[in-house]
Amino acid sequence: MNINRRKFLEMTGAIAGSSVLTATMPWFSIFNNPAPAGKNASDRIRIGMIGIGSRGQALLLNMLELKNRMNVEIVAVCDNYEQHYQRAIKLTDGKAKAFYDHRKMLDEVEMDGVIIATPLHVHAHQTIDSFKAGLHVFCEKSMARHLDDVKEMYDTHIEENKILMIGHQRLFSPVYLQAMERISNGDLGSITKLKGIWDRNTDWIFYDVPGGRGTELDRIRNWRLYEESSAGMITELGSHHFQIANWVMGEEPLSVMGSGSINYWNDGREVYDNFSLIFKYSDGTHFIYDCNSANKHNGMQFQVQGNEGTMELESNKQFAEDAPPPPAIDELLQNIDSNKSETIPIGGATWIPSGAVTYGGEFISEDWKMNETLLCLEGFINFIREGEAPERLTIEGYNASIWSLLAEEATKTGSKIIRNPKYVL
Repeated sequence: MNINRRKFLEMTGAIAGSSVLTATMPWFSIFNNPAPAGKNASDRIRIGMIGIGSRGQALLLNMLELKNRMNVEIVAVCDNYEQHYQRAIKLTDGKAKAFYDHRKMLDEVEMDGVIIATPLHVHAHQTIDSFKAGLHVFCEKSMARHLDDVKEMYDTHIEENKILMIGHQRLFSPVYLQAMERISNGDLGSITKLKGIWDRNTDWIFYDVPGGRGTELDRIRNWRLYEESSAGMITELGSHHFQIANWVMGEEPLSVMGSGSINYWNDGREVYDNFSLIFKYSDGTHFIYDCNSANKHNGMQFQVQGNEGTMELESNKQFAEDAPPPPAIDELLQNIDSNKSETIPIGGATWIPSGAVTYGGEFISEDWKMNETLLCLEGFINFIREGEAPERLTIEGYNASIWSLLAEEATKTGSKIIRNPKYVL
């Protein structure tokens, strides 16, 4: 079900003055107090798009939805792959100036901000070039392929005093907004463990390339499969949930351990097709994370466990630690209370199982679901108008990116990895 915009604003407005919003989600206040968007050309926010692949296309289509409502114009598009270059021209009806080289785009077109959705290993220099051209940046997660590049992106954002937003769209989810408020209010009691799963059954090949794995073209098109350009599912998928774990805990981990391998897709790829990680936080809480690309049974989930209940955030469900009893148990208790003595069957299917809780739970946020990517981009445009964004938003992306790369190191070395102080903000 979809929440309409009025209900969304009512929800964010209701907790706008709360300490929860101020401390953990200050970026949500922008929706209730947006920067004025004039209708004149002089008020227009001009955006350039770098990278129009699968994710870049989705971001471009979302930006086009904001065109009239927020007085936004896509003035330039850039991609060095011909198919994507032509796609960008078509999607913008030829009105945006098209480029193969982002540096030429930065030199020739006046813009207020750029959206970067290119392969991971080129994020850093494209972001830094954009900052130095005086532009604000929305960059897809994860931030960069190497720790030093992540730090340089952050440092340049500070030096140039420009907005840096990383594409962790769950930071703009109404469900997560409600969940964080409930967790802060103690609905789950004390947090005892976090669990994340991202299981799929896919070869993760975006393009069929003549010659297959290892060819130069395959390394360019299917860049997610190669160590030079990606850490595979650790950076491209896991970074989402690493960010959520830090958000829930209100801090970053102390350490991470892990193991990964290729045990199914033995086709020449260089990144793991499955891995398991354990992050440890300062209070002893562990975040356990598993990813598998050859079995989809468990799907995708992020679970917050407390001594009084559990939340499954990806499915918008909350469960009490003591589940409501089945009808047969209610009847048994009533009979005991009334001193009835008839025989009550206890071996049937209605008896309480000894295994896991199976009741359906409750919604964390009733009927609330909006396009989180659209909200994320709307926030970016509003922040450009204001000239700044909450620094906590940037730090969330930074920490998730750093710990993604540390998790990769843990899986490769089989060692417990801690963060070098040079990467601590």
